[in-house]
Amino acid sequence: MDKPTRQGQEHKRLAILEAARDLFLELGVERTSMDAISARAGVSKRTVYDYYGDKRRLLLGVVERAGETALGALSGLVQEHLADEAVAASPSGFAGAVTGFATDLGASLIASTDYTAAVRLIAENESLLPELENHPLDEAHSQVLAERLAHFAAAGLLRGDDPRLAADHFNALTTLRVLNEPLRLRGNPERVRQIMTDGTEAFVRAYALGGPVSP
Repeated sequence: MDKPTRQGQEHKRLAILEAARDLFLELGVERTSMDAISARAGVSKRTVYDYYGDKRRLLLGVVERAGETALGALSGLVQEHLADEAVAASPSGFAGAVTGFATDLGASLIASTDYTAAVRLIAENESLLPELENHPLDEAHSQVLAERLAHFAAAGLLRGDDPRLAADHFNALTTLRVLNEPLRLRGNPERVRQIMTDGTEAFVRAYALGGPVSP
């Protein structure tokens, strides 16, 4: 059974997660010691163990924090670009609003140290993270966009009766394509922007119908 961990002070928790993230990337998880993490975080080794129990749970904490941060960014971009007023104000209507959403989403991905680190750490240590299969954060990410697409389908802007599938298709055409790029290209803002724009165009061709936005 995993050792229970305490809530503790948030600034200490963040310092531990940031130190662990950086060392896991520099040295690899196996070669990173809890002593090194505690020294870089400026806390005692006992504090690290009390908060996370062991190195595997600490790795999971790094990844989950990245997912929570990304979810917050995604929710903010949905509200900014895909609110009814934003869609109505876009010169290109729904297509323009979705394109703006996608390009800003791509920019936020490559600008996020936490997110890019998490993608790499998951790829390198998947066997250590069985909790990521069907993780609630995955569902939350999909649901944020699916709920908005369901609204647009009801307003006559999208075809199809499965907004979750539409959201999955959007992610496959945009975000997942960026994450599947080689690292040197994934960090290129113009390359990411092109992928997000091309993917959005394909999504709009497949799903968009047109018509007014209903509140």
